[in-house]
Amino acid sequence: MRAKSAEKRKVHIVTLGCSKNQSDSEDLASALAASGFEVKHAEIGEEEQIVIINTCGFIESAKEQSINTILHYEELKKEGIIKKLYVSGCLSERYKDVLKKNIPGVDAFFGTRDLPLILKTLKADYKKELVGERLISTPKHYAYLKISEGCDRPCSFCAIPLMRGNHVSVPMEDLLSRAEKLSAQGVKELLIIAQDSTYYGLDLYGKRKLAELLDRLSDVQGISWIRLHYAFPGGFPMDVLDVMKRKNNICKYLDMPLQHINDTILKSMRRGITKEKTIRLLEEIRNKIPDITLRTTLISGYPGETQAMHEELLEFVENTKFDRLGVFTYSHEENTHAFSLNNDVPDEIKKQRVSEIMETQRIIALRKNEEKIGKTLRVIIDRKEKDYYIGRTEADSPDVDQEVLIHSDQELKIGNFYMVKIKNAMEYDLTGEEVLEY
Repeated sequence: MRAKSAEKRKVHIVTLGCSKNQSDSEDLASALAASGFEVKHAEIGEEEQIVIINTCGFIESAKEQSINTILHYEELKKEGIIKKLYVSGCLSERYKDVLKKNIPGVDAFFGTRDLPLILKTLKADYKKELVGERLISTPKHYAYLKISEGCDRPCSFCAIPLMRGNHVSVPMEDLLSRAEKLSAQGVKELLIIAQDSTYYGLDLYGKRKLAELLDRLSDVQGISWIRLHYAFPGGFPMDVLDVMKRKNNICKYLDMPLQHINDTILKSMRRGITKEKTIRLLEEIRNKIPDITLRTTLISGYPGETQAMHEELLEFVENTKFDRLGVFTYSHEENTHAFSLNNDVPDEIKKQRVSEIMETQRIIALRKNEEKIGKTLRVIIDRKEKDYYIGRTEADSPDVDQEVLIHSDQELKIGNFYMVKIKNAMEYDLTGEEVLEY
């Protein structure tokens, strides 16, 4: 009986999609661990008994990956390798009934806000969620801090509100407590995430409180870097920049998804901003913090996007010279406002336009990196691969941005900061030599 009970308490969590999903999986893992479960984020082993797949349903490619992953684990269940299979997250929230019908091997499907129900199903105690250390899946020196859930923005192309619901801020005191616990575990870098971080506080306090939150988080002992992601451009709270400029441990880094620059497309996307206002906002941000790193994401091939509109976007990228940039091809998502539009840009044209944008950005990135040769930069060490230590500068977020490859004759400690002299530059990476520990 003892062995049987131990088997039932092994859980493997598979996380797909964005950092918000990763944060949700860590909350689930923490709650399960606090109730006595053995929880793993790593690759499945032979002794796993329960698998929970946290799915993504943002765009078509993400949905395909989620479905293929579910089918893979359903097959493992048929073979007796695992005993229970549960599915949660965005895809499950949006297509629960269809998934139940077509993938009967799954024991239960849960939505994006069903953490209490998942724990109840597994006979775990929801009240123990915040007991003990948070079970993070990132390297122990950085962690995501999700400051809100859902989104109130009406963007025409986005299905996030269908899967995540309306915007709900996490109370500030709760976030400060979580940050303190993470710091006590050895976390040095907080990655602030939300569907729209600039909306923080409106629902709880009646006004935007992102600047105050960042200010208070910066006072948490042990936190060396705080990095802001997913800032909506329309109505961007400029007081955030005042705090960023004043506090040394708030990275001079801003992730602001702009999606497009053509006024017709922006209006159809329901972004609430124009080309002129966007350009003016970026100028104001750079004037206030000249050395800020600006990251953005764009959508190529939105319904009605002509070649001229694409060239306008290309020109904008060339003129603005973003430090970091990514591009998605438009995904025609049912039940969104844009689904009523004619998806008239062929897939091959979408991909071609993405390639042209990224080629423009590649040249910009290389030139910017070449300017860093000979400079000494502060770098945090993330890991070691073969003969190189891999680190990041203040200008780089994990997984999405570039890295610094460091050759050092002495052992460098993972999670520590070092001053690194840049020796060479590539389009999306730098190489350097360690100078001294910071």
